[in-house]
Amino acid sequence: HFSLPLPYTRTLALQEQLHQIQLAQRRASGTQRDILLLLQHRPVYTAGRRQLLTSPEVQAEANRLRGIGADFVATQRGGQTTYHGPGQIVGYPLLDLGRWSPPLGIRSYICKMQHVLQAHLTEAHGIEHIPSDHTGVFLDAHTKVASIGVQVRHRFTTHGFAMNVTREPLAWFDQVVACGL
Repeated sequence: HFSLPLPYTRTLALQEQLHQIQLAQRRASGTQRDILLLLQHRPVYTAGRRQLLTSPEVQAEANRLRGIGADFVATQRGGQTTYHGPGQIVGYPLLDLGRWSPPLGIRSYICKMQHVLQAHLTEAHGIEHIPSDHTGVFLDAHTKVASIGVQVRHRFTTHGFAMNVTREPLAWFDQVVACGL
């Protein structure tokens, strides 16, 4: 059961607050809790840190997407423009990668997250994925069911994954070249 869709900027601010709390707890006591936020967003397109947000092309795209009823937000996560909204489960694992021995690197973390999503789809829903050279989970060469975009600072993760659970996001994805694909 889904709650009401949340504005992206509120959950981005919450992630930042929780990141600061986790960092302060680790500095003070050496221990802190990992957190998983699971939610859905109001329609929003997010840009990754590789995109030049001051370019006229990106500004025009942001204005166009706002005109169809979605928010447009710049982020510090990896990846390019993607969509989040109703019909998706969005997960933000806020983890300390330094807890692993040796500490888990960002590439290994992304691979582990991708394998968890693939295993969930197979075991819980009987949905098979295909291997891909791209990050995320694909049902075929053109159908991406889950996206991954993360940020790591001070060994703590923010951002995470979005998995489509209904067909509702498809019309929104048709408005952009999601994740550069």
